[in-house]
Amino acid sequence: MPGAPYVGELEQLVLLAILQCGEDAYTVPIRRVLADRSQRRLARGAVYTSLERLEAKGLLSSRLGEPLAIRGGRARRYFSLTAAGLDALRDARQAVMNLSRGLEGLLDKP
Repeated sequence: MPGAPYVGELEQLVLLAILQCGEDAYTVPIRRVLADRSQRRLARGAVYTSLERLEAKGLLSSRLGEPLAIRGGRARRYFSLTAAGLDALRDARQAVMNLSRGLEGLLDKP
């Protein structure tokens, strides 16, 4: 659906990592998926900043889990994409596919 908020490359990667994590999408596994699948090691602060920006844009929602003894009684914050977040991710993916069309010979690995 054109007209969804613009998402930059890092924001796209964070949204995709959240989808990969499923119900377990809090900062630690999000960072792990980003490192494993995109070969990018991001500082925790960069991930937090992206998550806050995406939530402010209405592309993510978050909820607090139960307090955990191993975290000193603090709860984890879990993230999930909103419908607008999924639309923005689809739009970004479509834009890359449109721009890549006809360039397969240059972009595909030999």
